Amino acid sequence: MSNFDSDGAPENEWEERGDLAWNEFDWERYLREQDDAIHRYLGFYEACKASPDRIDDVAELMHWGNDTADDARADASGSDDEDDDEDDFIPQGEVYTLHKNPIFVSTKALYLSLRRNWELTAGDSTRVPQPLALSLLSSLHRGEEQAVHAIHALDFGDYAMAVSLFKRALSALNSTLALLNDTSALDHRAVRTYREESLPRLFDLREIWLRVINECRQELKRPADGEN
Repeated sequence: MSNFDSDGAPENEWEERGDLAWNEFDWERYLREQDDAIHRYLGFYEACKASPDRIDDVAELMHWGNDTADDARADASGSDDEDDDEDDFIPQGEVYTLHKNPIFVSTKALYLSLRRNWELTAGDSTRVPQPLALSLLSSLHRGEEQAVHAIHALDFGDYAMAVSLFKRALSALNSTLALLNDTSALDHRAVRTYREESLPRLFDLREIWLRVINECRQELKRPADGEN
């Protein structure tokens, strides 16, 4: 979907992996590669953070182009060229899991930076009141958790559930913004510094999720197979 295609592997992708026999070492190596993708996204994001189009700029650097999005959407809708499209979206011999989903990578990366920076800021009780430290960390956790649930729904093709879950993630994100905009919190210089650095990331998360929600609603409006 756009530069952040939310469609995962088609249903028969899982069935076709019957011959895959990976051990714990193989999966650990695979998961480390996906962790590297999250850190690579953050590196690109830092390099592009001054750009007003940084979301799309980073997507291009991650090679999440529109062609890939179109191919994956065709897979999910069951086009006649399903096998060819699948080969375009998932390179030959490469395994797809949720960890490769661009929405997952971007969401995890941005929340990693938000959480890590807040932990460094709020770790000193003389700089940040502990009730605020706990409340904001909990809010960040809720937003990330709901977004990951939404991405799971996307990978299963349940667009209506994905919309509902992304709306919950947006609610948690708004709670985070409310905490950072509270006048009593802004009395603390460390909070003001964190807020200035974090607002672009929070707004970018919201923009990414809103794009996906819009795409999901477009998918839900499409006639089902066999309907005129």
